[in-house]
Amino acid sequence: MAKKDAVLKLLMVCTVCKSRNNLTTRNKLNTLEKLVLKKYCKKCKKHTEHKETDKLK
Repeated sequence: MAKKDAVLKLLMVCTVCKSRNNLTTRNKLNTLEKLVLKKYCKKCKKHTEHKETDKLK
């Protein structure tokens, strides 16, 4: 029987304008807390903090 996938696909939401504009992955076995990364937001046109929202299917 196959194991469930440990890598999750996630949407990142901008903390400034609240737009969902970045895709990323994380290993749920290695990182237990939610991701917070500095990414470029196309809507704000600058680097802002992005937080993990939900996983994709």
